[in-house]
Amino acid sequence: MAGTVADFIWERLGAWGVRRVFGYPGDGIGGLIGALARTEGAIDFVQVRHEEMAGLMACGTAKFTGEVGVCLATSGPGAIHLLNGLYDAKLDHQPVLALVGQQARSAIGSHYQQDLDLQSLFKDVAGAYVETAFVPAQVPHLIDRAYRIAKAERRVTCVILPNDLQVLPMEQPAREHAMTHSGVGLDVSPVVPDRAALARAAGVLNAGGKVAMLVGAGALGATDEVIAVAERLGAGIAKALLGKAAVPDDVVFCTGSIGVLGTKASWDLMEGCDTLLMVGSGFPYTEFLPEVGQARGVQIDIDAGMLGLRYPMEVNLVGDAAATLRALLPLLEEKADRSWRETVEENAVASWEQARGMAMADADPINPQRVAYELSERLPDGSIVTADSGTTTVWYARDLKFRRGMMGSVSGTLATMGCAIPYAIAAKFAHPGRPVIALVGDGAMQMNGMAELITVAKYWKRWTDPRLVVMVLNNRDLAYVTWEERVQLGDPKWEASQALPDVPYAEFAKLIGLGGRRVEDPEEVGAAWDEALAADRPFVLDMVTDPNVPPLPPHITLKQARSFMGALLAGEPELGSVLANTAREMIGAILPSAGKASEGDG
Repeated sequence: MAGTVADFIWERLGAWGVRRVFGYPGDGIGGLIGALARTEGAIDFVQVRHEEMAGLMACGTAKFTGEVGVCLATSGPGAIHLLNGLYDAKLDHQPVLALVGQQARSAIGSHYQQDLDLQSLFKDVAGAYVETAFVPAQVPHLIDRAYRIAKAERRVTCVILPNDLQVLPMEQPAREHAMTHSGVGLDVSPVVPDRAALARAAGVLNAGGKVAMLVGAGALGATDEVIAVAERLGAGIAKALLGKAAVPDDVVFCTGSIGVLGTKASWDLMEGCDTLLMVGSGFPYTEFLPEVGQARGVQIDIDAGMLGLRYPMEVNLVGDAAATLRALLPLLEEKADRSWRETVEENAVASWEQARGMAMADADPINPQRVAYELSERLPDGSIVTADSGTTTVWYARDLKFRRGMMGSVSGTLATMGCAIPYAIAAKFAHPGRPVIALVGDGAMQMNGMAELITVAKYWKRWTDPRLVVMVLNNRDLAYVTWEERVQLGDPKWEASQALPDVPYAEFAKLIGLGGRRVEDPEEVGAAWDEALAADRPFVLDMVTDPNVPPLPPHITLKQARSFMGALLAGEPELGSVLANTAREMIGAILPSAGKASEGDG
């Protein structure tokens, strides 16, 4: 039996299967840190540079393992720092447990140093379960409920632990009134709708002549089932951003990503369909879905709160994606007319050709799409790819061809900057034998990425495969913000807001014992990827790219065109470059072989 309350907490979490916690020490969690040391490695402590990174790494752990990610922060500022990472987990429906220190129980409410109302602070982000421990006998059920709820409901939970309580002798609850006894364990069985509900869904899908599927993160474990249903229905498959790995991109009827970051093939799929089947997706941008009334709809989601939220569906099924699709498949009829499927496949091929043409278009000095395109051809089997929020997300979505067995993620709903490197670190700890690539903008790199390279340098020798490649799109600009200002608001780039300093990222990596290379010539991009992916240590690629290559959406509205022209006429400081790159990209999209006069394989 554990000695102190803190000893019990780690013993109990170990019984739940926890083997790693991300955090940063402080006196608000002194007892927990001491007890963690006494586990002698049974639970690994990963020291981050900032508590926000601990939250993001816990989220990344959940994304790449399906298990509960655990993070630890001290009282006051440490607790506050956690919030962004926890909100990332909450909005992407990831199971994360936060252990947070608090001042001594006698000081709570006295305006003491670092005395914050943590219960209120965490009430929104950890609304599923947030509680403060006051006596040792309370701790077992707090830990058990927090972990069980996080795992079962894929939610964020939080247990607040005053520092004086952590070092008290552990006392089990007595067998008396006002005491409760809890235990470890949870068996979750897949939820499947009943036969009548499945029959109603099958009726809608069988009646359709042009079926489109949209899959998201909820379909990540249902690859075979999604493909089988699409084959039976003659459907095309579009993927929401968090579902990029749900269907391999070499599936000929997969149209790739959807939305402003998506492909024209996915746009055409939604524009032409008469039936929509959504599986495990909360894709928010309804302007990229069929017009209301155009298509009949069926949706499958484990969370009833996400059903019927983006499109008025006729049949809303609460269920596990894989199990529900397996149960639905025998009720579906084979489509005899395959003309719709043939059109989908032709459009998918055309979109990949379009992406290549746009990637190989000239830029000054390097087209950022080419960086992603050259990586796509070189992705090792079993790769895990993370991408930050910004233009890196666009090229990740459009230009990388995922194969079966690969994994990838972004900050989908929160879209926080600074997620790619902590996600990548979490991926390496979870899968130390797999190569991991982080695609990072220079804004995110300056925000927190360079600091977390120190974490990489501290731990990389533990990993059986040392390959963690951090690619920085060094365009000296908050480019996605710049393009949003131009296209959405009609404002030109404002240097004071968006311009960034040019930092020697590769040289910084070398200073702390990692590998690095700065690339300024487009013909060296492929060779640089080869060097990084063959390195004997983590490697930083400093890709000097053109900020004025436009992340063109698959469909440009009249309002967007007017705003863009307004920005150009309102004193755009990089007018010539913006016009030239936009013209080259549009030519590359229309005539893929015309974007570059003489293309090298790179």
